Amino acid sequence: MDQPPQTYQGHARAIWKLGMPLILSNLAMFAIHITDAVMLGWYDVTALAASTLAGTMFFVIFIVGAGFGQAVTPLVAAAAEENDDTQVRRVTRMGLWLSIFYGLAVTVPFFWAEDILIAIGQEPEVAALAHIYLQIVIWQMIPALMVMTMKSFLAALEHTAIILWATIGTAVMNAVVNYALIFGNWGAPELGIQGAAIASLSVTIMTVLILVLYTLRVLPQFELFRNFWRSDGEIMARVFRLGWPIGLTSLAEGGLFSASAVMMGWIGAIELAAHGIAIQLASMTFMVHIGFSQAATVRAGRALGRRDEQLLRQGGITAIGMSAVFAILTSAVFLAIPETLVGLFIDPNEPARDTVLGVGASLLMVAALFQIVDAAQVLALGLLRGVQDTTVPMVMATISYWIIGLPASYMLAFTFGLGGTGLWFGLVIGLAFAAFLLMWRFWGRSVRIAPSRPVY
Repeated sequence: MDQPPQTYQGHARAIWKLGMPLILSNLAMFAIHITDAVMLGWYDVTALAASTLAGTMFFVIFIVGAGFGQAVTPLVAAAAEENDDTQVRRVTRMGLWLSIFYGLAVTVPFFWAEDILIAIGQEPEVAALAHIYLQIVIWQMIPALMVMTMKSFLAALEHTAIILWATIGTAVMNAVVNYALIFGNWGAPELGIQGAAIASLSVTIMTVLILVLYTLRVLPQFELFRNFWRSDGEIMARVFRLGWPIGLTSLAEGGLFSASAVMMGWIGAIELAAHGIAIQLASMTFMVHIGFSQAATVRAGRALGRRDEQLLRQGGITAIGMSAVFAILTSAVFLAIPETLVGLFIDPNEPARDTVLGVGASLLMVAALFQIVDAAQVLALGLLRGVQDTTVPMVMATISYWIIGLPASYMLAFTFGLGGTGLWFGLVIGLAFAAFLLMWRFWGRSVRIAPSRPVY
């Protein structure tokens, strides 16, 4: 395997080569979610509301288990740099085991989804449709977690092109199956929300098959599925220790934005609609930073495998710099044409268009600051995961999101009467605090590679 370059230009080329397919695959995944929302919105607004509710319920549970798959990336990257194919196989296999075990454990509550949703105050009609959706999507949990693990395995080995093409292919497949089964086109039955669920399940299963077949054909030296049933307690414990903080960190961040949506709803329907538009735009650009963060995890993991502190520092500086440049550019766009961007999401004949445009534009201008601090904190998390440091960062991130960010949002929005703009400034404060603490953690401690075992 090629040795990592030693110059900043070389690092930039390597990160770009590794990160670009990951960025594009993240955007393709984002397109899948947008396609689902648009098609269900065309079919029936209640079905869209139910799928949004069900999707949120599924995602909150999924994101915790996804930590086990994400833990595979730094462990495999370090093992690959040491040319230890056996360790690569052991880590990935136990990542798949943990994903399957977690998926089986969390499947049971979904059978009572309707009762749970009604108990938390959802409308019966929406809860009933969400239940129908979840009874199909429930079978997606295990394959979705396996996809996360296989993507982490392939990314760590710098086989990212297959991740991109698999995601693009399944995005197209998702749109076609949705169009057929939601609306009953091309002779297919009209299944509405059930059709959307079948499309999601089919796409996930197809992605697993593509990634597994690619691994068997292109990377046979790892013998990933030979004697797959054999347990490995030592490696399973290692993946578990590294993975559960990753999952909880993701849950804390996702929960922050869910809570912000709830608080925005307290302010008003117009503000909530504008919030939704601004979040969509910010999320789209955030996909780029996630790709840089994933690339940074791989590069840091390889530096750890080589015990090369200089390589880790140079790679960290380069990844942060590349993400910062993109954040500055997108911030400039948000500041320059906020109303134009928000207007893309609003029907020209909508009576409340001007009001939504005004609120959305103000939120998007705050999102210009949001871009920079959000990019910094996710890059720091990626680098810390690369050096297998996840528990303390989890605590730092949770404190920043929930002890600093959420109360700041509430106070600025309601106590000081700044409304939606104040709420978003609170998010900026929480994310900025996370960025500072996590960068301090990386540059202050984790960047110093110990001669023996990594930190957890």
